[in-house]
Formats: sequence, C-alpha cells, structure tokens
Amino acid sequence: MLAFDLAMLYCVETKRINEQVKRNLTRFPEDFMFQLTENEFKNLKSQIATSSWGGSRTLPFAFTEHGVLMLSNVLKSDKAIQTNIQIMRIFTKVRQMLLDTTEIKVNILQIQKKLENDDKNIELFFSYLDELTEKKENESERVKIGYKK
Repeated sequence: MLAFDLAMLYCVETKRINEQVKRNLTRFPEDFMFQLTENEFKNLKSQIATSSWGGSRTLPFAFTEHGVLMLSNVLKSDKAIQTNIQIMRIFTKVRQMLLDTTEIKVNILQIQKKLENDDKNIELFFSYLDELTEKKENESERVKIGYKK
C-alpha cells in the first residue's frame, strides 16, 4: 500500500507517515517498505486519470503487509490501531482467497489431464474399431475354400 493511501485510512497527513518512517528507519527493512523510483511513480500516475495526490516533493513510500503492521506501531493513535486491524483482516482474507484459487486451479489441471487421457483412449478405441471393421471387410472379399455344394 502507498503512504498516501495509508494516510487517508489512518486520517493523518502523508507527511506525518513519512516523518514517522524516517524517525524509525530501523523498523522498516526493504521487505517491509521501499520508496518508488521516478519511473514507477510516473507509471503509477499515468494509470490513474485524475490524481488527488497534488504535487508531491518526494517519491512515495510503498508498504508491504508487514510494513503496514509496523507503521501502526509507530503511529500509535486509536484510529491507526483500528484501521490496522481492519487492514490485517483484509490481508488475511486476500491470502485465503489466493490459496483457494490455487487449489481450484490445481483441481482444474487434474481434470484437464484426465480428460486428455480419456480423449486419447477414445481415439485409440476408435482406431482399433476401424482396424477391426477393415479386417472384416477384407475377409468378406476372400475366396472361400473348401467343399462346395
């Protein structure tokens, strides 16, 4: 999540979040938070038709799930704590949805493999049936030998 999005959720100014992050840098390793590059920020802004961010002097911070949790520890307001609880619940639901989706994809792949095998077996069956049919047709053309009446 981006700092300005979190600022809206926590009902604080983005600069307060940036201040707290800078005061507590040791709490935010690279896998908790990073700052967007100029290219990333331009690309992000071009994705949204109208920007409510205004003129930012610094590149925004982006927070991972753990970074959001750590941020609530440094903000310490009641609103920050309640908001963080909701965010963590959402992260948990999203993670569960991803797991469920993965299980569904695995099941679909298993079904597809089984259907492919069934298709091959059906094709093989019909090819054998064709061979048998051809053999019977060829047998009827043979001259019968033996006693004639």
